[in-house]
Amino acid sequence: MRLSDYDYELPDELIAQEPAAERATSRMLVVDRAAKSIRDNEFASFVSCLRDDDVLVLNNTKVFPARLLGVTETGANVEIFLVTRKTEKVWEALGRPTRRMRGRKKITFSDDLAGRVIADLPDGGIEVEFDYDGDFDSIVESIGHTPLPPYIKRDAGGLDHDRERYQTVYASSSGAIAAPTAGLHFTDEVLAAVRGRGIATAEITLHVGYGTFEPVRVDDLSHHAVRAEQYEIHRDAADILNTALSDDRRIVAVGTTTTRALENAVSKHGGRVVAESGVADLTITPGYRFYAVGAMLTNFHLPQSSLLILVSTFGGHELIMDAYRHAVRQRYRFYSYGDCMFIE
Repeated sequence: MRLSDYDYELPDELIAQEPAAERATSRMLVVDRAAKSIRDNEFASFVSCLRDDDVLVLNNTKVFPARLLGVTETGANVEIFLVTRKTEKVWEALGRPTRRMRGRKKITFSDDLAGRVIADLPDGGIEVEFDYDGDFDSIVESIGHTPLPPYIKRDAGGLDHDRERYQTVYASSSGAIAAPTAGLHFTDEVLAAVRGRGIATAEITLHVGYGTFEPVRVDDLSHHAVRAEQYEIHRDAADILNTALSDDRRIVAVGTTTTRALENAVSKHGGRVVAESGVADLTITPGYRFYAVGAMLTNFHLPQSSLLILVSTFGGHELIMDAYRHAVRQRYRFYSYGDCMFIE
């Protein structure tokens, strides 16, 4: 299939600019793969979509405030978006406007943190070398801003609630530059209801990186590759997942990042989950066979994105694209702060 097969029309007003008033009040579109049907529902009914012997898998990565606002030595206001740490002091990053940062101009972010652009990267990124007093991570946590996606057209700098709402309630392992957005709908009460039914849960970690939202740059998807991301699966989670696989129980992945981590782990080790820290370099495109995930909760994704390609590979291209068109007609809210879809 071609990239152009994953396009759809979305009115700008359906792109959610703010989170729902309450996490669990989002709408949920239920897609039944076996029946090839679509029905409207609410996330408040999510627990009723689960089976008693399901295993619900959550990505517990935590978003760090990767957006840094600075001023160059010539007085220009600039922005750095941290992507990947290369060495102790050098980061791969995105920047704007990059023309005002070239020439190794000093950029001041705070009294304790400064930096310089030391290289332009082929994909449009930059490398930034930082100079700081104290602990870098603590400084960034103090002065950084929530790295909201660019389609959220508002200033996030002064909105304290983004630090809380652009984060899952179970986030614990810092390292992501974007939220695993399917998990944003959960509350402690919803999780308690899941566990109250005796449904097993497992937490894994995949630190959401630039690859998750980097544009697909080829039309022939056989040439498409998503950047690698760091993931970790602990022994207790591996044991729960392997038992489920052995017993042919359904594994329900919360989000595309959880799906990528699970499928990467299982495909690497012959159908088993190994407790490990590693690199998820799997790219899911049409024709991929899913070995671990049997159902998925996911938000609605950008047209022609690697995430939409993954979801439609799981749910079936025609059915998922029909579901997206239905969601547009029914005025669902789209993208990170939007509504969700449960694919069973």
